[in-house]
Parts: sequence; structure tokens; C-alpha cells
Amino acid sequence: MTTPQRTTGSRFGARSTADDVLSGIDLSGTTALVTGGYSGLGLETTRALARAGARVVVPARRREAAEKAVGDVDGVETADLDLSDLGSVRRFAERFLDSGREVGIVINSAGIMACPETRVGPGWEAQFAVNHLGHFALVNRLWPAIASGGGRVVSVSSGAHGMGMRWDDVQFERGYDRWQAYGQAKAANVLFAVGLDARGRGAGVRALAVHPGSILTPLQRHLSTTEMVDAGWIDESGALADPTFKTPAQGAATQVWAATSPGLAGLGGVYCEDCDIAGPAAEGVEGGVHSHATDPGQAARLWELSARLTGVDAFAGAGR
Repeated sequence: MTTPQRTTGSRFGARSTADDVLSGIDLSGTTALVTGGYSGLGLETTRALARAGARVVVPARRREAAEKAVGDVDGVETADLDLSDLGSVRRFAERFLDSGREVGIVINSAGIMACPETRVGPGWEAQFAVNHLGHFALVNRLWPAIASGGGRVVSVSSGAHGMGMRWDDVQFERGYDRWQAYGQAKAANVLFAVGLDARGRGAGVRALAVHPGSILTPLQRHLSTTEMVDAGWIDESGALADPTFKTPAQGAATQVWAATSPGLAGLGGVYCEDCDIAGPAAEGVEGGVHSHATDPGQAARLWELSARLTGVDAFAGAGR
């Protein structure tokens, strides 16, 4: 059984920042791994964790850009990693495991959104491959270090998870829709947290998924100004027009809270938003998690598919 979607009574909310939720928390001696930790919400996450004392590893496809972004932050190191390339994932994991370090926090923050149709690896749809399969392979390959660290794995999802999985055509071989593909990838992020939590809790590792909220970051790189104006996100000058949008520091808060909050001790397999566990989605109500995204059966189906596609499963043959 997964943990019910009900509030923890967190004292934080939509306008809390990553520094707010880390107030009074000492992460000295903790190694945190943050994918995408050099841009947007990931960069805010990296900075906040480092300020709290963590040693932060930022694996990056564009390592030179990563080093420029985090070079002035004490306690942060970069490494080469391309989530769209399973060989790169394997090489990064092998190097990390060879270092003998444990991982206390993993935040899978890297991602792409609404990109033109792109194929990677053996022809995989890029959003599913980068946002989900790359992280699936990374966590499974790093499992010995994660298990010994006994910490938390956080998958950054989105309200778009409500679109669900396209089980009959996961790779969008019968017509590509960039938003549906994004929604599927975000649903996969939640289902991965459910599946990993079920497998990892015996080792003391808990997994959670989060919706950071709406924030203007480089994630929107594939959207035109006209699209964002029409959506009401920005005005014609490019200034923010939607008052519900968060700042990057506020957007990073939920993933940092999920990774560190003492109030989540013993909890996992849940979807969080605004620095608390979200309630079930309801028609006409903003937010919440859709039942298909936390369904153990769908989580098991996705795990089996992902293991088959990536050739990696740290729990193969283990009991559930």
C-alpha cells in the first residue's frame, strides 16, 4: 500500500522558499545528487542544499555551463552525465560507486518540456527518455550508494501528470503531440516514485514525487513568446502576467522540503505540492494528484517496461 494522499500539516506553503524549508536543518555530512542542478529550479535547489551544509553533486550534459553556474557555490561539484544516453548514465554511476560515497538525497530535477519531436537512443521519444528513463536507469545503477545512504529520492513531476500514460503507444510512434508526451513523462515521474518507494522502503529509502508549481525558467525554451502570452503567463513585453506563478526560489521549495522535511519521516510513495502532501485531484479544483498516477498496478507496469527498455533493475528477483 502507498501512503494516503493527505496533508502532513506542514507549516510551509506556496510562497515558502527553499531556504525557508531548510531553516534549522543541518545537512552537514550528507551527499545530495541533483540532476539539472545548474539551471532553473535545479540551481536554486543546489544552492539551498549547499547553504544547509550538504555536499552537492551536479551531473550535467553541459558540464562547462554547469561549472560556470555553480562555480561560486561552496560544497558543489559537477560531473558529466547525459540522461538521454544510457552509456553516459552507466559511466557516471560507475565513477560514483567507485568513489565509495553514500547518497542521502537524490533529486531528479532535470527535464525537457513540449519539445519538437525528437528521438534519442534506440528511437525513444525524448521527453519520456530524458524525464523518466534516464532517471530510472540512474537511480537503479546508483542503488547501492542510495541504499547505504538510507535517504530520499525525489522525482520532479508536474500538474500535467493528469494526462496519464499512453500505454498503447508510449513512444508516440503513431503521431506526436508534444504536450501529451510531456504529460506522459510527468505521469511516469509520479509512478516511478510509487514503484521505487515500494521497493526501497525496506532499505530505509523513501521516494516521493513533487509538483513545483508554475515558474518561468529555461524549461520554457521550446515555447514561443506568443504561446506564453496567449496562455496568460507573460504580457507582450515579456513580463510575468500570471500572479499564481512562483519565483524560482519558491518553486524549488517543495522538492527541497520533500527531500529533507522531518515531517515526512516514514512516508513515501506520495505526490506533493506547495510543501505538503497533495490531496486527490477533483473536478473543478486546482491541484491534487490523479489516481492513475499513484496506482500501484500502473507503477508496476511502468517499472517492468522501464527495466526492459533500459536493461537495468536493481531489484530484479527481489520480493515486494
